[in-house]
Amino acid sequence: MSQQKMPKQKSEERVKNFFEVALGFSKEQALAEAKRCLQCKKPLCVAGCPVQIDIPAFIKLISANKLDEAIKKIKEKNNLPAVCGRVCPQENQCEIACILSKKNQAINIGSLERFAADHESAIGQTITPTKSVKSDKVAVAGSGPAGLTAAADLAKMGYNVTMFESLHLPGGVLMYGIPEFRLPKKIVLQEVDYIKSLGVDLRPNVLIGKTYAIDELFQQGFKTIFIAVGAGLPQFMGIPGENANRVYSANEFLTRINLMKAYKFPEYATPVNIGEKIAVVGAGNVAFDCARVAMRLGKDVTLVYRRSEQEMPARAEEIENAREEGLKFKLLTQPVEIIVDEPRSSSKNNKILKEGRGENGFVKGMRCIQMQLGEPDASGRRRPVPIKNSEFILDVDTVIVAIGQNPNPLLYKSTPNLKVNEDGTIWVDENLMTSIPGVFAGGDIITGADTVISAMGAGKKAAVSIDNYLKKR
Repeated sequence: MSQQKMPKQKSEERVKNFFEVALGFSKEQALAEAKRCLQCKKPLCVAGCPVQIDIPAFIKLISANKLDEAIKKIKEKNNLPAVCGRVCPQENQCEIACILSKKNQAINIGSLERFAADHESAIGQTITPTKSVKSDKVAVAGSGPAGLTAAADLAKMGYNVTMFESLHLPGGVLMYGIPEFRLPKKIVLQEVDYIKSLGVDLRPNVLIGKTYAIDELFQQGFKTIFIAVGAGLPQFMGIPGENANRVYSANEFLTRINLMKAYKFPEYATPVNIGEKIAVVGAGNVAFDCARVAMRLGKDVTLVYRRSEQEMPARAEEIENAREEGLKFKLLTQPVEIIVDEPRSSSKNNKILKEGRGENGFVKGMRCIQMQLGEPDASGRRRPVPIKNSEFILDVDTVIVAIGQNPNPLLYKSTPNLKVNEDGTIWVDENLMTSIPGVFAGGDIITGADTVISAMGAGKKAAVSIDNYLKKR
């Protein structure tokens, strides 16, 4: 039996809306796909899962139509199954390890995980949580994937967990970064509600390092602290004109769209000021998120990437979806300057500029140079090399820079005894403890920008380390 394929909205329809692209398996599809599993005695798929879900067990339960038991089995290890079933790169983790992948027919594990989670969402929570019973207080700074996972696991262990979030809504990158059509926000909030039901106290609008310093948390009685604040400081190209109007970092653009609901303007009074011809620089998942959002706003969008498609770090699924939706690709292309409509010297134009009207100071094009691929660099991808005398101007009026994120220095600048690495990530030992005893860190704040599931794996490891630390005390 061949692999069941995830049904999707038609491309010509979905590019005009923000509804979820992937529609989810029907029950018939899920049962058929689950029955394909070989139930290997040595399941390599489990080893490929960063949170170690017992994949054959939950798939067997689905094949037997025991859906309540299937989601319970998943939640023994994974507290965010509806999220992971949608955004986890299973094709590079559990599915690539599947024996059937040798015939390009791996079990569609991610879709089955999503099916089980969506079943629970439809019928209501199937697990009766146990409340915290220990007196030890643990603080978790950040409510993204790492923080949510650690908080849930620690609460299951019986600890009194408080999770602090700097924004007004929980979820971190799940809430502000990933678009609605890939991860509906109601799904994120449902997952958060489950974690709160375990006894986790969520406190939004608290910025650790500003509202409370690390030392103040200890003074409030917290025995340990887990730092999971992610990597939210955008990288820029460092080229002339990058401070022009309508140059956005991916972080700002996606936050305005997702968290501030700019895509629902004027229902929400938070518009986003973009032109008609958009260039998105980069080729990771975040770049494709930006491009696909801009297309849904009715814009002409071009993805600009200095390597070829073969080197793109984005998921193949996202590249395929974007191409189906009409995204233009400008590959082997490197921006060298953003051309700005400079203000003329007349007092009238200066007055317009001061009042924020007119087009002066806005993007009016992007100068680029064509590239060719040389020898592989440290990333293992072939290094792009400029081609002499190949410069050209790309006709755009908005540029979105999506080339990566760095850790925000706010926390470690307010915590002098917190050791950091040269790249601004927090130093940790093999148990994820920082240079401050009792303070642990995990996720993007120690690795730089990475996947949701990688951050969740760090959250699980941190919970175990914190538990061991407190037991020894």
